[in-house]
Amino acid sequence: MPKRWIYCLFLFSCFCTAAVRAQDLYDNIIQINGVTMTADSLRAVPGVTVIVKNKNRGVESSGMGVFSIVCYKGDTLQFQSLGFRSKEFAVPTDIQGHYFSLIQLMVQDTFYLPETIIRPLPGKGEFDYAFVHWNIPNDQYEIARRNTDALTLRAIAATLPRDGRESQSAYQNLQAQAAVYYGQQKPMNILNPLAWAEFFEAWKRGDFRKKY
Repeated sequence: MPKRWIYCLFLFSCFCTAAVRAQDLYDNIIQINGVTMTADSLRAVPGVTVIVKNKNRGVESSGMGVFSIVCYKGDTLQFQSLGFRSKEFAVPTDIQGHYFSLIQLMVQDTFYLPETIIRPLPGKGEFDYAFVHWNIPNDQYEIARRNTDALTLRAIAATLPRDGRESQSAYQNLQAQAAVYYGQQKPMNILNPLAWAEFFEAWKRGDFRKKY
């Protein structure tokens, strides 16, 4: 058999395989139209999140509890809503056609908050004392404002050690200053009147005193 016919048969078999796979995918696609309702009174539950499990896709039911989602046969739908228990629905694989209607009943979930006790103050004098002397902790806004204060940032910058970039910049500045006097003698400040004036001022301020 010529090679040309072999090549044509190979392409024809690949085309048939791709067509069969596409047909299988099309047959497995299904659109689910449904309503989310309460299990006790059959009232519509709006805002229910309907998610295809492990597929990162989903929709949200309307104000009347109506939703519509497209998935594959065999997928699992997750129903979640605040105040209701989570539900799962496995789409049957033997459904005929591409459309399916569903009524999902949601059961209310009861949860209890921690106990809170409110006591009145004894009198007006006690209220005035509490208003003046009680230490109310700072909120997050006040804590953030104090942490970003200019003086606080300046103190932190003065006490923190240099990182790698700052150390490299300081070393390069020293090299640049030393490169100015390549091939000549550096000047001596012992004969500089400005340096002597600064020395006398520091001496008067007491910069050279011992600090205990």
